Parts: sequence; structure tokens; C-alpha cells
Amino acid sequence: MASAAASPPEVVRAAQKDDYYRGGLRSAAGGALHNLAGAKKWLEWRREVELVSDLAYFSLTTLAGYQTLGEEYVSIVQVGPSQRHVPSKLRRGILVALHTVLPYLLDKALLHLEHELQAAGDGAWPLRGSLAPSSQSGVRRWVHRCMAGLTEQQQGVLLRAMSVLKQGLGCLQRLHVAWFYIHGVFYHLAKRFTGITYLRVRRPLAEDPRVRASYQLLGLVSLLHLVLAVGLQLYGFQQRQRAQREWRLQRGLSRRRSHAEERAVSRNPLCTLCLEERRHSTATPCGHLFCWECITHWGDTKVGIWSIPVPKTACHLGEGRASRSLQVGWTRGNIWSQGTALVEAGEAPTQKERP
Repeated sequence: MASAAASPPEVVRAAQKDDYYRGGLRSAAGGALHNLAGAKKWLEWRREVELVSDLAYFSLTTLAGYQTLGEEYVSIVQVGPSQRHVPSKLRRGILVALHTVLPYLLDKALLHLEHELQAAGDGAWPLRGSLAPSSQSGVRRWVHRCMAGLTEQQQGVLLRAMSVLKQGLGCLQRLHVAWFYIHGVFYHLAKRFTGITYLRVRRPLAEDPRVRASYQLLGLVSLLHLVLAVGLQLYGFQQRQRAQREWRLQRGLSRRRSHAEERAVSRNPLCTLCLEERRHSTATPCGHLFCWECITHWGDTKVGIWSIPVPKTACHLGEGRASRSLQVGWTRGNIWSQGTALVEAGEAPTQKERP
């Protein structure tokens, strides 16, 4: 039986067949759980069911020393780095763990940590289902304690780092596939780490050089697309950073402008009676400020218990027109004097008429 290195089309076809059968096994296991436990449990355990299905598929094939259904379909077998013997059981076990368990753990850990960081700013608890229900409480408590010791700035940096890590893992996978199209050796990262390749076990066929050239061209196009995608992401990141800096600058300017306006308003206050700049500012016992002419004229027109002419207040000043106690301030240049004047009916100083 002649043996030769498997061609890239055969490796790709085998992987596609394996994905097809794994998808069918996942669907069957998920449907069984949905029928037995209901939709809520199925949503809660869906990722775990997919992991168990993949482990079952590769344990019954690769880990047991047999071909997978995809490998059997194209008549290829796995070999170790020497390309003379099948991989050892330890190497096959590491391959299965890297191919199934590691992506699950990375996805769950990053998802849970992202939810915890987002909830730390909102004061909410992470979304349910981010980890397996059996390990939620312990892991959540440990992660929550770690997050509680971080400042808001550190949490923001960690959240951005997680986003960069997720995008970096996706770019690494795309880079690896493009490299496979060019060289045609390792289609999966797990096989590259373990050094497992494929040999053809049937009579070797004459390989068309145009097929190899088309795969290399596809690899170059994939690399170009990846470079453009990374460039666009970097450009978008720079634009977001620039927008954030401009927003901070604009917010600082608006705050300084509002403070300046508040100071300007405090320098030129208005009287709520005449709606003009106060003249001879006068403070009532409750603290409201009016023009001396306005408040005395207004008070002289009231009989009985009267209160400050400010909406939604209950500040009563006195009864009748016999006595009213006002705090008076006269502004003359840089001199400010305050006193208490007892204004009785008919004893008020002569005032200019209101505008």
C-alpha cells in the first residue's frame, strides 16, 4: 500500500465532513436535552452539550486510534512527526483537548470576565449562563473579589485588553488557515502544536499543479484580506481614541464655560420682582434677595400675614404693615455694608419709582 502526504483538498474535505457529522451529533444531543429538560435548561447547558458531543466524537475515533468519518471518507490517516507511525495515545489526547476543551474554556472565561467587568460599572451581576451552573458560584465569587480590588481605570484597561485578545485570536485563526492554503500541511492549530499530519493510504493520484497554484493564490488573497482587516481595525481604533480625546476636551471646555457663565450670573444677579439687575440688594430673613425698592413697595401693598413673592416657598415675614425686618446691602464702589432696618408704615425712605 503506497503512502504519500495528503493534498490540501483532501485535508479540507476531511475537516468539512467531520464538521458535518459533529453538527449532526450536537443537534441530536441538544434536541434530546430540550425534550427532556425544557428550553430553559437547553439554553443554560447548550455549550456544555456541544462540548460533550465533540468529546464523544473524537474519543470514539481519534483517541481510540481510529480514523474519523471525514478521514475515512478521503482515505487519509494521522501520523506523528516522524510520518512513519500513528501518533501516540498521549499526543492524540493532547490533540483532542486542544481542539475541543481549550476553545470552550477560553470562550467561557473571556465571556464571564467581560460580563463581570461590565457589571462592575453598572452595579449589576453578570448574565446568567456565562459559566456552567455547577461552577458558577465559586468562580463568580473569586472573580468578583478580584474585580473589586481594581480601580475604574484598571477595569477599563482590562476590558479593552480582553477585546484586543478576542480579536487577536480570530486573526490568528485566519492567519493559520491562509498559511495552510500556501503550504498545505496543518489545517488546524491543534495539529500544528502536536505535529500531527496526514498520509494518503490509497493509490496516489497524479496531482494537478493548477490545484496547488489555486490554493496558494487563495492563501495570498486571504493574507491580503487579513492585512486590510487589521488595518481597518487599527484605523477605527485610532478614530475612536481621537473622538474620545475630542469629547474630553469639549467636555472640559463646556464645564469651564458653564462655570464662567455661573460666575457671570452671580456677579449680575436678577431681582425676581422686576426681573432686572438688583439695585441696593436686600436680603429677607429667609435668605431671598430683591431690590430694596421692589421689596419695600411690594410689602407696603400687603395686609395681614404676608410671605416672600417666590414660587413654591413658605417664608412668612410678618403680620400687617407695622414691622418688617430686612437685611440691606448698599454697593458703592468696593464698599459693601450690611445692616438691619426696621421699616414701619409711613417711615420708609423715599425711593425711586420702579422702572
